[in-house]
Amino acid sequence: TGHHEGEDRRLFPAIAAAHPELADTLRRLEQDHSMIGYLVTGLQSAIDRAAPRAELERHLEGISAIMASHFAYEERQLLTVLDSLELQADPSEVLGPL
Repeated sequence: TGHHEGEDRRLFPAIAAAHPELADTLRRLEQDHSMIGYLVTGLQSAIDRAAPRAELERHLEGISAIMASHFAYEERQLLTVLDSLELQADPSEVLGPL
C-alpha cells in the first residue's frame, strides 16, 4: 500500500494541478487504492489467524482482480500524462516503496 499512498500524497496532486480535467480519473484511482488497502488488510488478518488455504486464495484472487483492472485503467488514462509531467521530487516519496 505504500506505493499507492505515495501516489495519493504526491503524484496525484501534481497531476491534478497540471491536468484538472483528470479529477474524476484521479478520484477513481484513489478509490481503487482505498479498496486495495482494505483487501490487503483482510489478507493480512487471514494470514495472522492462519486461515485455511482456500480463504487465503480468495483474498488473493480479489486483490489480483482489482489490481489488474486498476493498472490497466491507470495506464490507459495516465501514461501520456506521466511521460510529460515535470515533477521535482524524490521518486520514493512519489511512488512509495516499489
